[in-house]
Order: sequence, then C-alpha cells, then structure tokens
Amino acid sequence: MIAMVFTGGTISMRVDPLAGGAVPALDARDILAAARGIEDVAELRIEEWGRFPGPHMDVERMWALRARLIELVNEAGIDGVVVTHGTDTIEETAYLIARSVHTSKPIVFTGAMRNLSELGWDGPSNLVDAVRVAAHHDAKGYGVLLVMNGRAYSAVDVTKAHTHVLDAFESPGLGPVAEVDDEAVIFRRALPVQRTVLTPDALATPVDIIGAWAGADARLLDAVLPTARGIVIAALGRGNVPPAMADALGRWRDADKPVVITSRTGRGRVGQTYGYPGGGRRLGELGTIFAGGARPTQARIDLMLALGAGLRGDALQMVFAGS
Repeated sequence: MIAMVFTGGTISMRVDPLAGGAVPALDARDILAAARGIEDVAELRIEEWGRFPGPHMDVERMWALRARLIELVNEAGIDGVVVTHGTDTIEETAYLIARSVHTSKPIVFTGAMRNLSELGWDGPSNLVDAVRVAAHHDAKGYGVLLVMNGRAYSAVDVTKAHTHVLDAFESPGLGPVAEVDDEAVIFRRALPVQRTVLTPDALATPVDIIGAWAGADARLLDAVLPTARGIVIAALGRGNVPPAMADALGRWRDADKPVVITSRTGRGRVGQTYGYPGGGRRLGELGTIFAGGARPTQARIDLMLALGAGLRGDALQMVFAGS
C-alpha cells in the first residue's frame, strides 16, 4: 500500500479571477480524478494534510510533516509514501526528510509546474509517476526521492533550476537516479554512501542565510547576530566574501555562534583556496565551517538539525564533512 499525503502546492491550484492568479482550490479527490489509471498502479491510502502554497511551508510545518511521515513509514502495512508539495520549497522539505528520517521505505515527493487552469497541467502525470516509483521494488534503499517530468531525483542533490518550465528540476552534475518510461521505472545510477541522519527533538531556529555580492558589508550580519542561532553564508565563488563581511564574521566567532560557508554559484565545492582578506583561507582562520558542495538551503537545514541535536565543535564540523 502507498500512502499519499497531500500538502498543497501548484498541483492543487486553479486561477481565481478575483485573486488575479492561481490559488489552492483542489482537494485530493479532484487531483486523483484526473490521474487516470493511478488506482491500477498500487493500492492507495489518501490523507489530506493541507493546501499550502510552497512559500507557506515554514519550518514548523515542515517539522510537523516530518512527524507524520515517520508515523506512516513505521506502519507495517505501508510500503511507501507519496507527498504532494509546492515546488518553490519542495527541495527543502525533501532534503529535511532525507537528512532526519531513517527508513528503507521510499518517500517520494512530487508536485506541478502548471496549475489546472493552464494548458498541459502536469500534476496528474507527475502523481502517477510518483506512485509508480514509490511502489517499485528497486526504490527501496534510495531514501527520499523527488519525481517530476518523468524523472526521479535524489532529495540530497536535487534543486529547482528554472522558474516555470516543466523540466525545472535537476541534480547538477549528477542527473536523475531513475526515469519513468510508460509503465517502467528504470534506475540509472546508485547513490553515494549516505551520511548519518540527524534526529533532534526539534530544529534549532532561527538560522539565516545571507548572500555575498560585490561590495557587500557587515550590516545584515550584524543585524541578525543577536537573535540567530547560526548563519549560512552564500559566498562568492569558491567560498570568499568582501573584506567588510569577513570583519563581521569575527564578531560571530567572538559570540560563539557557528558560521557555515557555502557558495552562491550552484555547482562545485567551497574551499580555503584564497589567502587575501575575505578569502577562504582567512575565513577558515576565523573558525567558519566549510560545507563542501552543499547549497545554502541545504546547509541551513543541516545546521538547524545539528544545533537541535546539541552538536558543537568537532562534532558540528563533521556534519558538513561529507557534503
């Protein structure tokens, strides 16, 4: 049996003339009625969890959804779970589940890039594909997946790379783990050894992301220092920042609050290559944590999980060592 958890997103939307755009309007029955043949793929159990647009999925809702998914995968009669979700934040929720839930049962996220009022509404086909992947015997051991446009991606490396096309998701430099071809699911690549999941009682919040750009200074870093539990820097290139930002990071060190360095580029790993003021070598000397190839949003989730689990010092560094 596949449990289906409907949380909202574009897959549940149609255009409302009074609102001037697409809004949540469809329940699970409406969407399933358009997903022809889905009942032939697997036995389904339907759960209405919410109708939230992607930008409305905050940390608290993500954590509550995680709790429900844990209950479902722990049920003996459930073989896998499919979750509908808004695509603006689907990669963050899926990554959170991948990093904090240990199960051999597949958890498959899906959604839509077009709503019911648009030509080529992709929600029903994505939903059928997601159920097909979740029910496939080879999906066990792949952890959390995201299925869109006939492809299945690992939640640990997928990202939304385009604002509106159907083929909006990709795993940069890696590609999908599987493809759906009519009724067949064809797995193309294995996953690397997964890092140890983090299972705190709660996420440590707030953790903020601050970007670097030409001429960026200390204002934003100083503004959030009193309240943030930690910070993720979406740095330039290999992991560098303007000198004024580097000066502010020294104040974060003095406050004993963790700073995680990522890159805004979207591909590649950060490293301590450059020795000039603001360069990665100098940031390392300030005690910052380099997050390897993790994107800023992923590093934020890892930091919230790790701080929630009470990790500090070397143990906190090790969370990002395999990124």
